[in-house]
Amino acid sequence: IDKLTLSFEGGLNVLTGETGAGKSILLDALSLALGARSDAGLIRAGANQASVTAIFSNALHGDLNVLLEEQGLAAEDPLILRRVICKDGKSRAFLCDQPIGVSLLKQIGECLLEVHGQFETHGLLNASNHRTILDLYAGAGALKKQTAKAFADWHGARAAYDEALALHERTQNEEEFLKAAVAELDDLAPQDKETELLAAQRTQLQHREKILDAIQTTEQALGSYRGAASQLALAGKTLARIADKAPALSEILTVVDRALNETHEATAQLARFGSSIDNDGASLDKIEERLFKLRAVARKHGHNTDDLIAVHEDLRARLALLTDQSGQLSALSKAVSIARATYVKRAEELSEKRQKAAEKLAKDIMRELPPLKLERAVFEPTVTRLEENAWNGDGMDRIAFMATTNVGHALAPLAKVASGGELSRFMLAIKVVLSKADPVPTLIFDEVDAGIGGATASAVGQRLAKLGRDVQVLVVTHSPQVAALGGHHLRVSKSTKAQTTTTNVEPLSRDERIEEIARMLAGTATTDAARDAARALMGDHAPAPKKKARA
Repeated sequence: IDKLTLSFEGGLNVLTGETGAGKSILLDALSLALGARSDAGLIRAGANQASVTAIFSNALHGDLNVLLEEQGLAAEDPLILRRVICKDGKSRAFLCDQPIGVSLLKQIGECLLEVHGQFETHGLLNASNHRTILDLYAGAGALKKQTAKAFADWHGARAAYDEALALHERTQNEEEFLKAAVAELDDLAPQDKETELLAAQRTQLQHREKILDAIQTTEQALGSYRGAASQLALAGKTLARIADKAPALSEILTVVDRALNETHEATAQLARFGSSIDNDGASLDKIEERLFKLRAVARKHGHNTDDLIAVHEDLRARLALLTDQSGQLSALSKAVSIARATYVKRAEELSEKRQKAAEKLAKDIMRELPPLKLERAVFEPTVTRLEENAWNGDGMDRIAFMATTNVGHALAPLAKVASGGELSRFMLAIKVVLSKADPVPTLIFDEVDAGIGGATASAVGQRLAKLGRDVQVLVVTHSPQVAALGGHHLRVSKSTKAQTTTTNVEPLSRDERIEEIARMLAGTATTDAARDAARALMGDHAPAPKKKARA
């Protein structure tokens, strides 16, 4: 493709053409514009880059608006998506000419378009997508968000509890050590500068006799009949008698009186100190024992004895912290229980909603199956409770689409009992039923009618046309019965010029449609009979559809 511009109308659009004409390239290009993985091999030979632009009109809806708002992007109409691929394999993405990430482009694309292929029926082979379909039908979007939040809260509370529990288990040994250490220091009760005082007291006790002898000698020198006090008193009296004759003597007398008073004070202090030594009940052994305990405990904690009070306070604080951890663990456990109860309540409400929706969905799908030539088929969505260890943000249910396509056969998972063509028709029935609930405005069916023909193909075409009343439908088909029911018909073809092959796409008029459908019926040689058959197939189909999203 060198350059190509296509316009798809609302309703049922059909694309036909010979095998290998390039229909798949068109779908690849559209997927690329919507965030599919890029490949430099998609660039046309001789070109430096490839660019694909998809313009969606009337395509905005709730989920898409929420996504755009979360990303800080304007919800414009039309919505223009563009993807540019370079030769080095790198690509750029744009929304209304504003650069965005490819992952965001893909998210936006998923809100705008679904592709259903012959060998993948958009999730019917994947049981996890059965839940998505059922929840969409049930209108459970808000409740699903509440359930997901409740699960996240429960999971977060459980993670916080597990972390606290692991910390508690790691610190249990430390807690035992701290309790013992604090108890030991409580009993020891170290005092400020106690070691210094005890050391001084020990020295005093070690020299007790010498100290008492010195006190006694000093007391005698100061207080005996001819001691210092007596001599100072005599000197004072002598000076007092003559002091009025010489003013200088008055000052000297003052000094002598002060010396006498200090001598009396010294004598009194000696008496008290001597008495205290005589009455001190402390033994040297007790002081030595106390010093030994203080130093042993300090050494155990890697500190000196002067630090024991600070060590005691630190150990108490650490023990209090661990005690708080135990209380915190209890609070976290309670939070887990509350969060679990909230999740269970929301999940059970969601489960009940799913159960009711499953019964109604089964009836609606069963009504769609006979027109698709699946009149013997039975379809039954099942909702079963998961084990608690499998509960998740989507709830506590296992959703499975069960079916049988033959009378008398037991129900089994849909993917195991239905052929590829039957799966396509089941998906078509589901999309018809969901057409008013599903917000995705454009659906693409890529050869989902492969392997069927006649009345079955006609029935598929009729359901596609019915689906086109609510959403825009693009169908790549080799079935003339399906092509005849299209409201807008595009033919894909290839042409070669100057050794360059080009894919062409052209909208067909009614007469051109007759020729194309006749070709599909007749094969290589188009006959008048084939043209008549084409006219008969077309009849009065392809009415103007009501306005829907246009891509």
